[in-house]
Amino acid sequence: MKIALGVTGGVAAYKAAELVRRLQQEKLDVQVVMTRAAQQFITPLTFAALTGQKVITDMFSAADSAPANVESAIEHIAVAQRIDLLLVAPATADILGKFAHGIAEDFLTTLYLATKAPVVVAPAMNVNMWEHPATQQNLAALRARGVNVVDPDEGYLACGMTGSGRLAATETIARKVCDVLGLRHDLAGQTVLVTAGPTCEDIDPVRFLTNRSSGKMGYALAEAAGRRGARVVLVSGPTDLKIPDGVDWVPVRATEEMRSAVLDRARDANIVIMAAAVADYRAATSHDKKMKREGSITLDLEPTPDILAELGRAPQDAHHRRVLVGFAAETDRVAENARGKLERKGADMIVANDVTQEGAGFDTDTNIVTMYLRDGREIALPKMSKFDVANRILDQVVILAR
Repeated sequence: MKIALGVTGGVAAYKAAELVRRLQQEKLDVQVVMTRAAQQFITPLTFAALTGQKVITDMFSAADSAPANVESAIEHIAVAQRIDLLLVAPATADILGKFAHGIAEDFLTTLYLATKAPVVVAPAMNVNMWEHPATQQNLAALRARGVNVVDPDEGYLACGMTGSGRLAATETIARKVCDVLGLRHDLAGQTVLVTAGPTCEDIDPVRFLTNRSSGKMGYALAEAAGRRGARVVLVSGPTDLKIPDGVDWVPVRATEEMRSAVLDRARDANIVIMAAAVADYRAATSHDKKMKREGSITLDLEPTPDILAELGRAPQDAHHRRVLVGFAAETDRVAENARGKLERKGADMIVANDVTQEGAGFDTDTNIVTMYLRDGREIALPKMSKFDVANRILDQVVILAR
């Protein structure tokens, strides 16, 4: 998820650097926007080094060419559309007043008016400025519009006075951002093992059996579990997907390799989610040289190991209960097949979809699934992004893990 961090001209501006690091720990992509006054307290280079991104400091480009200026002039619209949240910390009395009255005189104030994303402000100022009726009226107006305010702490202030006005603690601000974004930490302390992608079974050195899985659902689950605080191990068949930050990535190719990787790591996992589309069959004999085209041939196939069933049969430690989730990609009789698989495999939940439905098949960014649980419940989800599906699955996993 991407957020814009507005840094305004107060002594507490230096604390924004620490805040960037804390937000990055939540797997958030931070784009810093600085006012002119903020640059008197801390340099843009600091934030550029921390984020690896350009720091926006002005409405217009310093370049003289018209195309560059046009691009810069509308950049606030582009940023406004791609961010999931706008955070301003520290937020001075000046910026609060401009926000409250719709003044758009620089990049940050214009961004505030242009974005539909939720807004969080963390004020920091002198105690008298904080308590002034004008400041409080501005805050009341912002709160009425849905702006989330992280009230400042009390204590010794840079001006030498004591009272309210000190920027709230970094942890407090980060927690508010997570709450507004709906980020949870309900998997903290858990180890989640996820499988993803297809497996490939060689016929000869140039041919193999596989399926159409892209791995997107498994990778979404791995990323979502990591954001919710879990240690994530991702055992993946061949894909072109970006590895989610912070996961332990284990690349495999054949089903037997996936089986070995999963069984070696499942002992330490609290939750195992088998989202991979494992090849059900492999060639009974794999040729070490390319098979020549010589008319019709018969290819003998044998079943590959059933990793999900093997995990379902494994004895459970009374002090280390493991939640096991399987997937079922179906083309007909979805409920009947999913319920049968749930029983045969010994899983706690089967997530099934009809891959013939538009928006639910392989290599899409969306999915339409129904979760089948051992207690008889069926939870059907409408079409949504695979990341959102992942979080809905993890909501049920958290309940099962209790």
